Amino acid sequence: MNDLLVIAFSSEQKAEEVRQKLFQMQKEYLIEMGDAVVAVKDAEGHIKLNQLFNTTAIGGVSGMFWGALIGLIFMMPLAGAALGAASGAVSGALTDFGIDDKFMKDIAEAIPPGGAALFVLVRKMTSDKVLEGLKGVGGTVLRTSFEKSMDEAIRATLAAQTSKI
Repeated sequence: MNDLLVIAFSSEQKAEEVRQKLFQMQKEYLIEMGDAVVAVKDAEGHIKLNQLFNTTAIGGVSGMFWGALIGLIFMMPLAGAALGAASGAVSGALTDFGIDDKFMKDIAEAIPPGGAALFVLVRKMTSDKVLEGLKGVGGTVLRTSFEKSMDEAIRATLAAQTSKI
């Protein structure tokens, strides 16, 4: 079962730093994420989503490949590649996987201008080690689908002071 965690930060840099920390933990097999998106609210209140994958670009490249391949059959590889790239880009732009974009934009409305929110879709995690790695990173939990005890542990971990020896 997937769980959602949304943490608000004062800046995009801090949210990106925590996302990179989670990627590192994923490389160590401590957490398995389905998606990790940073939503940024600019000074005018517009929200931009920094997603892991650009589905438009991916769709365009794959469409170009398949279009060129089919175009070869009809002796028109350039026309096929152009049509394939265009249709692939359109289908990629309409594709959404992971966390719903509209949902993220609605939640991100709560963050102040200049702030950011990190949306993480967690598939599995080794709770004690992930929480230890996130200790004291700051941020405010906006939303979570974890059970109450894990929710409280996450909030306490983010707010905890790290000891420097």
